[in-house]
Amino acid sequence: MSKAILITTASACAVPFILLAARAAEPQETRSYENRLSPLIDPKPILADHPDFIEPIREALRFEAPLLVDDKDAGLSVRAWRFSYNARGIIEFPNRLRSDATALIVVHPWGIDDGQGWKTPEPNGVCDFCTPTKNALAGRHTREIVNPFLQSLRGKVGLVMYSLIGPADPIRKRLYRTFDSNPSKDERRQAEIELKAKLAALPYKAAPLPGKLKLSADHPVADYFKQFPGLDAGPRYNGEGFWEVPVPVTKDIDVFPDDVLIFDVDGYPRLRDFLKKHKIRHVLLAGYATDMCFCRTTAGYENLSKDFNVFLVGDASLATFPANSSPRFATNAAISYAALNQLVTQISWIQYTGSKAASR
Repeated sequence: MSKAILITTASACAVPFILLAARAAEPQETRSYENRLSPLIDPKPILADHPDFIEPIREALRFEAPLLVDDKDAGLSVRAWRFSYNARGIIEFPNRLRSDATALIVVHPWGIDDGQGWKTPEPNGVCDFCTPTKNALAGRHTREIVNPFLQSLRGKVGLVMYSLIGPADPIRKRLYRTFDSNPSKDERRQAEIELKAKLAALPYKAAPLPGKLKLSADHPVADYFKQFPGLDAGPRYNGEGFWEVPVPVTKDIDVFPDDVLIFDVDGYPRLRDFLKKHKIRHVLLAGYATDMCFCRTTAGYENLSKDFNVFLVGDASLATFPANSSPRFATNAAISYAALNQLVTQISWIQYTGSKAASR
């Protein structure tokens, strides 16, 4: 629109703008919520369906609270819980969500060590859960738990989305649906070929562990860790260019054409606006890693819970687990800590009740 048109229409637009501003300032509809806590007698442990991946939550005091989210024409029943030190226990809530106003987002399902070509460099490179063995365990979690969960709700929720590291590169823009494009079959097929070549171009070889270290007489411990830290994912161990490739969604997830890719670099405001544009009010959050990316990246709950009703799907997430062969206790601890200010659910507590999701 030209400046001339803007000038001639300014007076005509003034009244609508004033009305819109007044409406925006109006308080939203509220309801009185009875914060009534009824003790639960001998309840079963929470998050006990997949003990290989998360240690069940056991707490002496558990309470039932009234319905929290109560949508008209709800299509999802989502039971959830949080922990309160002041209440001295776990508080559980039933919730009824419109399925077409719900997005299912998976944080950082990286395609590493899954046969697509991007792999942990040898002999001592680190990526994702930091070793090929731990990445294989995370891959099994994705195949056995996260992917079936996605399939159970596909076509029933408003959006299925994945967040990944890196900028909006040309290959992934033609491989996945994004905020502003949805590639054709031919574009996706060509992008797969280019992705395979790009991932295969890296040598996946770097330097071994240091053989000798220089330690001072006064500060040998500090010197030791400075030269040999517990985690170094830089060029020494991963090689040049390792973090510059277009990281794909793991092949352990069946990605559908209408699933949407979130680029972390785009930032949270773009994600927020995209969700609001599609009338999303609720988020079921899954993905990796519970103690890091799941909370603090673009699609992490610290961002999303500012603008949406977020439900952490506790058994569809894994925490990092250094010095352990199992993520069970690390995931339990990360989810339990998050429950201080977030609602947590589990796959078996999410039930589709039949309301058809709107077309996106």
